[in-house]
Amino acid sequence: MSRTRGPWNSKGVWLAGGALAAVLALTGYAVLSGDGGGSDTAGNGGATPSTSSSATASPAPAYTQPEDWTEPERWAALPRGSRTDKYGSQVGFPHTTEGAVGMMVTSTTGSVEPGKSALDGQMRVYRSYIRPGDHSDEAADQIEQSARETDRSLHQQMGVLEDSELPPGSYVRTTVIGYKVIQVSDDEVGSWLLAKVVTKKGELEKETSEYIRLVMGAVWESGDWKLSGQASARASQQGGSDKPGMATPGDAKFNEIGWTAIREAS
Repeated sequence: MSRTRGPWNSKGVWLAGGALAAVLALTGYAVLSGDGGGSDTAGNGGATPSTSSSATASPAPAYTQPEDWTEPERWAALPRGSRTDKYGSQVGFPHTTEGAVGMMVTSTTGSVEPGKSALDGQMRVYRSYIRPGDHSDEAADQIEQSARETDRSLHQQMGVLEDSELPPGSYVRTTVIGYKVIQVSDDEVGSWLLAKVVTKKGELEKETSEYIRLVMGAVWESGDWKLSGQASARASQQGGSDKPGMATPGDAKFNEIGWTAIREAS
């Protein structure tokens, strides 16, 4: 079978290495335009990282979350998928802006822990959420290689052998806590996502957390929303040069920046 080079394989689309390696294990990919406008990371509490033209996230200045709670002005209970596909993923989101964002959030939320590897998570997202037109042998190979490297890195960081289970009580979990829509049309939505990544190396270890923001683009195709490399690149071009600051719900800056907080759907 010939190997085509699609939009998910182009330079600047794949984010590799550094603190975001575990995050990529959950999302299956990271979207960046050619000028590096896609994803950033911050330390505990959230911050506004420096802009980088490379695919690797840059260190962020320290940030202390305010003690006073400021109620978010914008809340959303995003819809869930109407069914579960053969890979165990929620699919069948409504043909609305909130439906598109709901799919993005669902595809980004996940965990790596004993019994759940980065490889399993990445390949599930690839099969369930990336539009079939963006599939290729090369893309699948890249995802598998990236996932295996992430698994190796996590085992090393947690002090266990590569072919063994992660320590009991260990995990890396990503939860999307906010979004900011960049552009909307009838069949395409681009949005920033704001997510919290929590890492714990074992039952007796303390949790550590960092915050990330990334651009995603989705298209309506064959009756469902699918992640699209081209749509993500367009969203990055439109919104990547004006990166929203990062702040957690409860911080007054969260409202000033224009994030919408996410409630758990019923």
